[in-house]
Parts: sequence; C-alpha cells; structure tokens
Amino acid sequence: MDALELLLSRESALKLEAPGPSAAELRTMFDAAVRAPDHGRLRPWHFVVVGTEQRGLFGQVMADSLLRREPSASEAILEKERAKALRAPVIVVVAARLRRGHKIPEIEQIASAAAAAQTIVLAAPAMGYGAVWKTGAPAYDPEVKVALGLAADDEIIGFIYIGTNVGGSSSFPRPQAGDFVTNWRGDGSGGI
Repeated sequence: MDALELLLSRESALKLEAPGPSAAELRTMFDAAVRAPDHGRLRPWHFVVVGTEQRGLFGQVMADSLLRREPSASEAILEKERAKALRAPVIVVVAARLRRGHKIPEIEQIASAAAAAQTIVLAAPAMGYGAVWKTGAPAYDPEVKVALGLAADDEIIGFIYIGTNVGGSSSFPRPQAGDFVTNWRGDGSGGI
C-alpha cells in the first residue's frame, strides 16, 4: 500500500475478528513504532501484548478496575466490561515510561509514545489488518498498570485492538483539513 494512500484512508475498524497478527507481524509493527520521533533519545515507549489466550484475564482486570470505581456495578455491567477485552484477537497496550524531572518535558515523552501508537495503528492496515485505538478509565488506573507489568506512574497511551477487519468503517464524514489550518502572518492575527 502506498504510504500517502494509507495516511489519507486510515480509519478505525468497527469490528475485528481472528486472525490477528502473528508474532513476526507484531515484531514488524514494533520495529516501525520505535522509529517514532524521540527528543533526547529517551525511548519512552513500552508495548505490552495481550494475546488471544490472555484476553479473558485482561477482561477481569478491566472489570476489577470498574468495580473499584463503581462498587455497586451489577454483574451485567461487569460482564460487559470483561467483554471489551474480546474486541480483537490481539491487544497492544502502548505505554510511556516517563523520565520525570528530565530536561526533556514529560509532554514530549508522551507525544513520542503516542507517535509510536499511531505508527502501530498505521502499520496494521498496511499489513492487512484492522486496528482501533481505545483508552477509557482502565488506562488511568494504577492497579491496571501494575497488572500489565507497568509501573503505577507509567502512562498508558492506549489499548490498540488489532485483528481482521470484518465490520467496515464508520459512516461519519471526515473533517476537512482546511477547517483546522491557519497561516501565520506574523502580525499576531493568526488569520489566513
């Protein structure tokens, strides 16, 4: 697939099923991801793969997180939370392992990890898979981070669900880039 075509056609998958990427294909995605811009060469990115067999365990981690936030959550709500881990055959958790107090600001470290996440989201369709990037409350729960082998103060950038796209794409119209661009004129107006 042509790189520019990929960039202009990228969409989040609506429904993902098996097969998902193989270990070798995931390695290729990670090889691409670590090419993300990285001010100071801090390499803040970290990737945790939740494979097909571990999704049920991860679903329970997510349900436990919900129960900590909402102790009165019904079993039906908890089951719905567990099922989120079954959205795709593979989940890649992208995290930023921040070097706090470093001369490179934390926002730049987070931006680097987000660029790595976006690279995975682009690599997936380039390799014939669909992907969708999710976050939600579990991404900010220190106990979820620890359950994934991260430090409680690491930042989860997103849960990237990857598999075979069987649900098409969203019918929402794409924004027009021109609506978000101004040309600076140097006079403080910021106008076009």
